[in-house]
Amino acid sequence: MGRLDTKRVYDPVERGDGYRVLVDRLWPRGVKKQDLVHDEWLKTVAPSGSLRRWFGHDPERFAAFAERYRQELEGNEEVDRLAELAAKRPVTLLYAAKDREHNHARVLADTIEGRLGKD
Repeated sequence: MGRLDTKRVYDPVERGDGYRVLVDRLWPRGVKKQDLVHDEWLKTVAPSGSLRRWFGHDPERFAAFAERYRQELEGNEEVDRLAELAAKRPVTLLYAAKDREHNHARVLADTIEGRLGKD
């Protein structure tokens, strides 16, 4: 059985991170592509640009953002693939947002865990 975590791209790499997936649509500021330890950059599971701009990392909008983002994720085959990976091995979703609680990676992780529970 695997494990699913979220982590900022600026946090140190740890041995237990497992398969590291960048889940931001845009490359993180201040990080050189050759310096980020990651196995995959999966833009297709990131929120749409319009949803991301609407949210603007405003914690008061997080609940509405999460609901809209979950709707965007419905039918996304890459989410199913991540769930399959996480069922077998540790997976860490990487994101650049400063807020560790109110960000899309947390919503994505919850969505993946929900799909794991359906198996």
